[in-house]
Amino acid sequence: MLPLKDGDKPVVHKLLSSGCCARCVLRFCCVSVQAAYRKPPQELRVFISNTENGKSRQSATHPPGAAAAEGDAAAEVKVEEEESGVCVACLGILQELSGPNQAVKVCIAERVKEGEYEFDTLVLSVSLPAQLCVREHSCWLHVKKELREKSSALGKDDVVPVKEAFKWIMQGLVAKELGGVAVSLFEVSVEFTHPETEADCHFLASTCGDCFKPTKNKQSVFTRMAVVKALEKISDAVFLKHYAFPPPRPSSSCVPRDVQCLHASVFIAGRYNKFCRSLPQTPWLIDGERRMESSVEELIAAPVLSSFRAAGFNFSSSGREDVDVRTLGNGRPFAMELLNPHRSKLSREEMKQLQETINESSDKIRVRDLQIVSREAMGRMKEGEEAKTKSYTALVWTQKAIQSQDIAFIDGIKDLTLDQKTPLRVLHRRALAVRQRVVHRMNTRYLDPHHFHLELKTQAGTYIKEFVHGDFGRTKPNMSALLKMDTDILELDVESVDVDWPPSIPE
Repeated sequence: MLPLKDGDKPVVHKLLSSGCCARCVLRFCCVSVQAAYRKPPQELRVFISNTENGKSRQSATHPPGAAAAEGDAAAEVKVEEEESGVCVACLGILQELSGPNQAVKVCIAERVKEGEYEFDTLVLSVSLPAQLCVREHSCWLHVKKELREKSSALGKDDVVPVKEAFKWIMQGLVAKELGGVAVSLFEVSVEFTHPETEADCHFLASTCGDCFKPTKNKQSVFTRMAVVKALEKISDAVFLKHYAFPPPRPSSSCVPRDVQCLHASVFIAGRYNKFCRSLPQTPWLIDGERRMESSVEELIAAPVLSSFRAAGFNFSSSGREDVDVRTLGNGRPFAMELLNPHRSKLSREEMKQLQETINESSDKIRVRDLQIVSREAMGRMKEGEEAKTKSYTALVWTQKAIQSQDIAFIDGIKDLTLDQKTPLRVLHRRALAVRQRVVHRMNTRYLDPHHFHLELKTQAGTYIKEFVHGDFGRTKPNMSALLKMDTDILELDVESVDVDWPPSIPE
């Protein structure tokens, strides 16, 4: 039974005689019960006609026999006559008389099926033509006048918006038509247009001109927001002077001009090793020209995008290594945001297979602990980043010949504080500043008179290359100063990034 009351009779009569459809009658009677809008049109018409003819909510049950059936039929015929055209309030968006809702449902379903989206929770986003605001305002004034005469009151905010009623009707229909799978949020945006009534808004430009300012990105100044602002400013008398009361009936219904599908982002994380000294972490472009044929990011992303059928991605990691630096040990934590993925969930076995696909695609990198994570968990990778530690191994060259005892003292240096001015090699992309970093410990392994291995554990963000060669005195102290001779770094490896994320996955 629909939640209409005896007090709604004058509103029902006024709206039906003005050319409103059954669902707009419910809206202006402030019916917020979603199930009411999902009733079949036939049932809506009969009940609304019965309400108009004097049957209250309490007495709306029919007596048995043919008389009741004849009454229902007569009521339906009467409302169908009122609804023989396009609704003046919603421009046919909420009607099913000529099947527009079914057409919209099919249109949405086909677009989703084309993209082969997987989803569980479907959310509808609706964009309506601005002139609907003008028509709704006219209908509201029409109803308000009637209620004022009956000593009743109706607030405009109490009227159920077309957009909400449309979602209540359509969301369940579309979800049922498609059948949801997987587990994430999926949004379908439907944009309606109605060229026939576009001029409905134009009178507002002369009465509230300051509300309509040309913008670069908008084709028309009559945006929904501008029209709503104008309707809030205009007086009832001025509005009724310029616009029909009730609105004129259009000859055609609103049509969906565009349907867009957007799946919420999916986030994955893992750790990567880089074994190549000629591979940048991200694409290396100088003046628009690629310097290296690939990158860590691209080698990981290609199989991932294919598996999730995503439109794009954002890549981030716990720090980054230079193009000529290897990342060994347990690898460097990384995360990817997958944009508009058509597939949202992979099983544990499928994720394992994806990881193997990445690892088999190149011998330059290797991925481990690949998993789906939440957006919130992504933040753990960056938490307290400068307080983290990293371990390195560097191959150091010395200008003067050395013996093992010449470098033995380095092993005893603990928690050495460095003042590092922004290195010359990154000055073009990082602000000039002096950053304090700590070298927690060092160990040396003598190789020959001009080479030794230097193992370091440092605060994250320490420039290791600059610590070894000094960067023309921009890093103090440095290895050259400690050994009192020129030194340089020939090779550098990241041995560990001490970030306890993402969780380890047993092999």
